[in-house]
Amino acid sequence: MVRISDDAAALACGADAVAAAFEAAGCTVERVSSWGMHWLEPLVEIDGRGWGPLEPGDVGAVLDDRSPKAIGRIADHPFIARQQRLTFARAGKTRPLSQDDYRASGGWAGLERARLLPQGQIIDEVIDSGLRGRGGAGFPAGIKWRTVAEAPGTRKYIVCNADEGDSGTFADRMVMEGDPFALIEGMAIAGLAVGAGKGFIYVRSEYPHAIAKLRAAIALCSPIIAPFDIEVRVGAGAYVCGEETSLLNSLEGKRGEVRAKPPLPAIEGLFGCPTVVNNVLTLAAVPHILLEGGSAAYGALGVGRSRGTMPIQLAGNIRHGGLYETAFGVSLRELVYDIGGGTASGRPVKAVQVGGPLGAYIHPDRFDIVFDYESYTSADALIGHGGVVVFDDTADMGRLARFAMEFCAAESCGKCTPCRIGAVRGVELIDRIRKGGRPADPVETLAQMHNAAKRGSTRESDITLLEDLCETMKFGSLCALGGFTPYPVLSALKHWPEDFA
Repeated sequence: MVRISDDAAALACGADAVAAAFEAAGCTVERVSSWGMHWLEPLVEIDGRGWGPLEPGDVGAVLDDRSPKAIGRIADHPFIARQQRLTFARAGKTRPLSQDDYRASGGWAGLERARLLPQGQIIDEVIDSGLRGRGGAGFPAGIKWRTVAEAPGTRKYIVCNADEGDSGTFADRMVMEGDPFALIEGMAIAGLAVGAGKGFIYVRSEYPHAIAKLRAAIALCSPIIAPFDIEVRVGAGAYVCGEETSLLNSLEGKRGEVRAKPPLPAIEGLFGCPTVVNNVLTLAAVPHILLEGGSAAYGALGVGRSRGTMPIQLAGNIRHGGLYETAFGVSLRELVYDIGGGTASGRPVKAVQVGGPLGAYIHPDRFDIVFDYESYTSADALIGHGGVVVFDDTADMGRLARFAMEFCAAESCGKCTPCRIGAVRGVELIDRIRKGGRPADPVETLAQMHNAAKRGSTRESDITLLEDLCETMKFGSLCALGGFTPYPVLSALKHWPEDFA
């Protein structure tokens, strides 16, 4: 039996052609989920042993057991063996749409146990596990569930935020494509816990394989999760719809823009009803937690208030890019060098951005920072969705800082001034700083020109103005898009000032 992933990353690397070559050689091919070792895709497994990355012309050498691309037993590979896989325990091992594979690996056991428990106990176990939202904010999932459960109302909803738009992130996609029943089971458990009968999965349109897998999986398991019902909705490509209230507006058929809070979605969310909004990784962790003893086992992992495991996505200029699930507490140095193998280019690492396009750039002298929410917050950085993007010493940090402002300007919903206008002014300021001067700007207000004259229109004064602008965006924006844009800008300015010359 030849096992080859049908994950989107594997397909993009030519997995279908490799599978066809094995079939032409008389082999039986089984399409499975991805192990997450993306630098080896297309990765082929035969009797537990792996070969990769393969091309169709490599098939003969593999079958004759003389291929130089052999990596030994996949489960024993250091990249896999060192992980603590809970959310991704089935990755690489099961067929995504096989009910038999899912049930044989513990699937539906959490839901079956949850049906025997009072609603309050389900929530208590999620709280006791220490599970926090894996979408970026890190808010305790059980507290959100309790708020919805206690909110008045006969209609309540579960909404899965699958609008995974951060650079260097792909864990949500891997769950939806490789283990969709786990996400569905987690949503059904959440529905039991809060009294919701309907769920929505909001998926970005750029994930056609995930959308197809989810719809097929829901059709297969609808009798199992009934009376809970789930519907897949496809987004229209707006990054800001990853923010929960923008997402809710989009689900309602409205323009995707941020709502003012309060009221919180847990009180007044989708269609004005109490709503749980969690992301894919949060909900996919729930079935394990609801197993007998699962809450205590999950909570025993991690450090401080960051409990359980985090699926970390290694991307960018890195030798071993892929998904690495481990307990909170690992250092960035371990992730980049020991696990990721350093840069793919072989050049020195210059910076690592954690937390998507709005995460801070972290200098190598800070790589001992512990991977947990509180440590990153105290370091003016973000864990976000767990994306780790590596840059070598050829990266221009001034240009990357400009991109953050440019990205915010392009993706802003336009509702609040600090984000809508501030990002545009930020691009202009960084351009002036990098040019070393401050020419007259025809669109400046009189007050701006007056203040510029008082400051002497120097490069230093423009840097001060940029820092002031970032402070205004950070504390004055309605949502994280404008509020987090200063992180990459200020971190680049602080650690690589020479790149702004």
